[in-house]
Amino acid sequence: MKSETTTKADKNTTSSSESSKASNHLTTFAANAYVAFGSNLEEPLFQLQKAYKALSEEVEIVIASSIYKTAPVGGPAGQDDFLNAVVGVQTNLSAQQLLKVLHRVEAAQGRERSIRWDARTLDLDLLSFKTLILDTKRLVLPHPRMMERAFVLVPLCEIAPDWVHPLTKKSAKESLNTLDVEDIEKTELSWV
Repeated sequence: MKSETTTKADKNTTSSSESSKASNHLTTFAANAYVAFGSNLEEPLFQLQKAYKALSEEVEIVIASSIYKTAPVGGPAGQDDFLNAVVGVQTNLSAQQLLKVLHRVEAAQGRERSIRWDARTLDLDLLSFKTLILDTKRLVLPHPRMMERAFVLVPLCEIAPDWVHPLTKKSAKESLNTLDVEDIEKTELSWV
């Protein structure tokens, strides 16, 4: 089912940025990078909350989406559902320095990189950094699969629906309209 039709995710994001701002008392104007959060092991909510706190000690988190429950995409069968979210940050770090911070937070929370798309305690993906286009061995920006992943675009659209991919020139909202959002459910879970 495409996202033009009403789904659980659509019903829950109608007042998207207003509800996010009200619940988090944050604004989008200062975000210069977006980071996706995901977890499906070892108390996923705790993992997201702990990562949020650790990241906020390194950069300024200026807005955070709601937390969504999503079905696993790819990887080994039998995984538990994920909790996913996106935050907008303001930082003076370079993209490479921010990536190192994200990897450090993941490692501190037991992230192991053994099987691609396997269950994980924590996954922090740097989605975008300003309008930087980068393709190196260690970092590709914007994230190469972000516009194909509803579990990324639903929370991103909640906080930054008009974010535009610098290569395709498509907004997050336009790209989301082409994806199936049936298995994405907004939760009442809190970052704190």
